[in-house]
Amino acid sequence: MKTTKLMWRVMSVAVLAVAIGFTSCEETEIYSINAPDDLQDRIDSIADAAASVDTGDTTYLTIATSIVGAEDCSSGWWTVFSDYFTVPTNKLLRLEFINHSSGANNWNNWNLAVTNPYSRGDDSNYSEYFVLRSDAYGWGDDNYDAGLISTDYADIDGDGDVWNDFLSNMQGASVTMDVDHSQAGYVYVTATAVSTSGVTMVETFSHPVSATEDINAFLVCDGSYFEMNNAYLIPSQVTVVEDQDPVSIVVTGTPTSIEIGETDVWKSGVATVTFADGSSEAVDTADVTFTIPDLTTLGTKTILVSYSKTKQGSYTSAVSTYYNLEVTNPISSIEVTGQPVVDTYYFVGTDSVTLHTEGLELTAIYADGTTGVLPLTSVTIDKIPAVEGAQVAKVTYTSSSGDVVTADINVTMVKGSAQIGLTDMSSGWWTAFTASDTKLASGESKTYTGYLYSPETQNWYNPCVILRKSDETLTEYCVVRMDNYGWGTGYADIATAETTFDFTTFTSNLWGSKVVITVTNVGDGTATIKYEVTFPDGTTGQQTYSNIAVDATDLNCALTIEGAYFVIVE
Repeated sequence: MKTTKLMWRVMSVAVLAVAIGFTSCEETEIYSINAPDDLQDRIDSIADAAASVDTGDTTYLTIATSIVGAEDCSSGWWTVFSDYFTVPTNKLLRLEFINHSSGANNWNNWNLAVTNPYSRGDDSNYSEYFVLRSDAYGWGDDNYDAGLISTDYADIDGDGDVWNDFLSNMQGASVTMDVDHSQAGYVYVTATAVSTSGVTMVETFSHPVSATEDINAFLVCDGSYFEMNNAYLIPSQVTVVEDQDPVSIVVTGTPTSIEIGETDVWKSGVATVTFADGSSEAVDTADVTFTIPDLTTLGTKTILVSYSKTKQGSYTSAVSTYYNLEVTNPISSIEVTGQPVVDTYYFVGTDSVTLHTEGLELTAIYADGTTGVLPLTSVTIDKIPAVEGAQVAKVTYTSSSGDVVTADINVTMVKGSAQIGLTDMSSGWWTAFTASDTKLASGESKTYTGYLYSPETQNWYNPCVILRKSDETLTEYCVVRMDNYGWGTGYADIATAETTFDFTTFTSNLWGSKVVITVTNVGDGTATIKYEVTFPDGTTGQQTYSNIAVDATDLNCALTIEGAYFVIVE
């Protein structure tokens, strides 16, 4: 084996010596070999130099196309591409290049495609996992999730627009792009661009890919071009998490009853598994095993539920639980036997309103004359029309055979004078406000009376009061919430906050609460804000902010809201 190695290396040296001999015959004496030991040293030295492109941890890749795209940035979308770079499992591809842009649009910069290991355009097996743009946009297969794109692009010039800064900073930026192919079956992309002026911009993204098959990555021009400097593979930097066995399983949302002849015992059920590391997650129903008894007879049935996969999806010993449901006769009618706690709704506009089901109880009358409580998960409830006066929300039950029975829930609709927040409760932070600010002279107060409709998932989904100046930038004194929280130059370490709310029940009581907000310009350089709340169950509470520092000659107030809506009645 050693002789073979030596002969190969001698041949390599001979070829190298010949090549050098053509360029400079006069200096061939420096390659003279006078002793066997000298021969072996020189052979080893040349072999080590040749191996420098693969150090074990770092494998440098050949870049065939060093300039990608027309240098006048005229290359159109999906017409010019970099080399293919193959990324095996548990390897990280690092690309280093200079980005050039036409500057016309955000997307006229680098674009990254990650695909399966087949060739683009000439192989029917070729498919793309995703395409990621440098401007926080992309698309991909069924697993693509744009919400996983993250950037730290800054508004350098402070004009409220990050993209004009982005366009400028990407021109000639040095980009280091990591494409990390984790053996867990994900690829993690981190693109770090440093502008010619030293501004650093980072974009990250992750996406499921094959855990065993190679992936390909390549850059795509679009009114841009790239100077490719380096491409190399290093070990993945994703920490491999030790797999975990399941230790328990619980089920929620399963039906408590089904009609005889029906076979769907799961409906909208959810199985949540807890693993040995203490983490829990809802698992795919396709991985859950059910043991189902005879459903052709009436009575209580026990459904056994089992799960037998580790956290990373390998098969292991099963964990199980069970739940009971009642097999009943067909339902011939339903009745409303418990009215909702909230039966009066305030509205503005034409959007229909969602019924709040707290307190609602439905009773099923079966074909044999017996009765039973009907779970709300078994029915659908129509929204309430945005029409003033007496209205109904229709409840519908549809049997497995397609038979439909209904009942009506009576409510009263009252028209308000204004509304902040969208009726579907999708308003994001700092997007919904009262139509105009109210200016408060020294000694004056402003009162907002209205009704709050909140999903009751977060305590801050309630109306917030803004105190600010009337200058061009609307300089804020403070912003305060109904749940004993605030901020601002006139609030921090200055104002006093007092509350009587019980925060163990506060959030779950918000829907339909009557809220009276009073803002007062005290006249001594301070302002007060008081929330007086009457919850639907009749309990009350107050939130007060006092000693807020303001300019008594320039005080304005407004309301904003997030994730909820507030109907003002006066």
